[in-house]
Amino acid sequence: MSTPRKNKFFATLDTFVTVFGSAAAVSAAVEAGRAPKAKHLSALGIEPSAFRSIGR
Repeated sequence: MSTPRKNKFFATLDTFVTVFGSAAAVSAAVEAGRAPKAKHLSALGIEPSAFRSIGR
């Protein structure tokens, strides 16, 4: 009975870790003057092509 609850907890935890990690990677890339990877932008819900057109 507790298995579905544990699975939901771990799925939520995995999502949190993925989003937090992507935010840290994008932040580090921008601070270093590099373009962040598309997979990290997508994980944050940011369209990579739209991000690259910022400031043009």
